[in-house]
Amino acid sequence: MQAVATLGHALGFSLAAGVNLYATVAILGLVSRFGWMELPPQFAVFDNNLVIGLALALYLVEFVADKVPWVDSAWDAVHTVIRPVGGAFLAVAALEDVSPTIEAIIGLLGGSVAAGAHLTKMGTRAVANASPEPVSNWALSLAEDGFVIGLGVLTLTFPAAAFAVASAIIILMVVFFGVISRAALRRWGRGRNEAPA
Repeated sequence: MQAVATLGHALGFSLAAGVNLYATVAILGLVSRFGWMELPPQFAVFDNNLVIGLALALYLVEFVADKVPWVDSAWDAVHTVIRPVGGAFLAVAALEDVSPTIEAIIGLLGGSVAAGAHLTKMGTRAVANASPEPVSNWALSLAEDGFVIGLGVLTLTFPAAAFAVASAIIILMVVFFGVISRAALRRWGRGRNEAPA
């Protein structure tokens, strides 16, 4: 059961970080600082004034940037490396005393999960930016914030349930990516076949 809880922490926080890294770090820091719930000792690394302050400040910047069409896409592009690296760090931070091999595996898993969530968010935002109205950006941004906060609280409170939820979402992301990739390949192939000789 401890292994499932650890994987729940690793996957839940990595998935949340792929959508909004700064909110995820701020949640961990604030929960640890104010003692809202008992955290595993390894999460004490987030209980630092500088870490909490920086995470909150960057979350506020992201909160505003996420509401503006095309600015959100530029912000996401900048975070294409930052979020997966943050997800890998959060996954490793969820571990207690394990071998370097396990740390590397969990780090790669966390980074991959965060990258998948980030790319899904980025693709969804690109589609929303093609629509002429700004409401979809606001709705998506607020839904993402709610998702990150909800998943963060679930991961802290019920890590086994977070493991199940994160696993289901990861499977959906893989299926979604497969469908989109096949559609893009079909379209690309059709375009090449229709090109004049």
